[in-house]
Amino acid sequence: MQGNMNVCIINFVQNRNPTKQIGEIDMKKGLWILMLGITLVLAACGTSDEDNSTSNQDTNAEGASLYDEIMEKGVINVGTEGTYAPFTFHNDEDKLTGYDVEVMREVAKRMGIEVNFMETQWDSMFAGLNSARFDVIANQVGINPERKENYDFSNPYTVSSAVVVVPEDNTDVTSFDDIEGKTSAQSLTSNYEKIAKEHGAEIQGVEGLAQAIEMIKQGRVQITVNDRLAVLDYMQQQPDAGIKIAAQQDEVSETAFAFRKGNEELVQAFNEQLEAMKEDGTLTEIAKKWFGEDVSQ
Repeated sequence: MQGNMNVCIINFVQNRNPTKQIGEIDMKKGLWILMLGITLVLAACGTSDEDNSTSNQDTNAEGASLYDEIMEKGVINVGTEGTYAPFTFHNDEDKLTGYDVEVMREVAKRMGIEVNFMETQWDSMFAGLNSARFDVIANQVGINPERKENYDFSNPYTVSSAVVVVPEDNTDVTSFDDIEGKTSAQSLTSNYEKIAKEHGAEIQGVEGLAQAIEMIKQGRVQITVNDRLAVLDYMQQQPDAGIKIAAQQDEVSETAFAFRKGNEELVQAFNEQLEAMKEDGTLTEIAKKWFGEDVSQ
């Protein structure tokens, strides 16, 4: 922009011919007119670039939106955990799979693009989205008012509730009120960590559900709060884990794909495909494959 301003100043000075003006009026008045003109030219030269700098954060120099870029490249970068069964994890063949992974792949397939899954720990997930390392998060992201202030969400594709997990011989915890003062293993910044805190639990940070349950089995913590579907899947896969669900919230939670603010076109494209998947039964089919019931509504 500095180069543009210099050109504007030169053009102005050359066109105005101040020497001629000074000969016609007094020196001070001529200089004042010259400086006023240069100021106005500088303002005109700088306006365009400043307006562009305040535009959509995911619009490039050519004015293409994030949606346009993704469709042109044919690839979308998706942040996911890869360690959160049955939503996003590696199977026995070390291939990334799970409910969220399959829903994301189906949405991308219908959009005509490929998926590049980028695995990271949950506590780094939103930092990756903020820095544009990811275009979207597919990792059972719960919708809450605080997150809605900072991110945009697709339509929900999972409905569930929070549960309290304890050792199978525990008789002290029968409701969420009973977890006050107890140590709970939680992934920091997750909805469930917030729920545990709200009910008075002391928080011990962990990387995921598997580690939380392992700490319960070792006696290092007393409880963990997590998603009912994830816990049921874990108990099905590990019937000798020695844990049980002691309490379940009445309030349901909704999870969806998370995007940076200002990408309405991309969010709308996802919503169109999710609606189509609901209408033709594909979303229900994926849900029943992983949970035995429709968890999408």
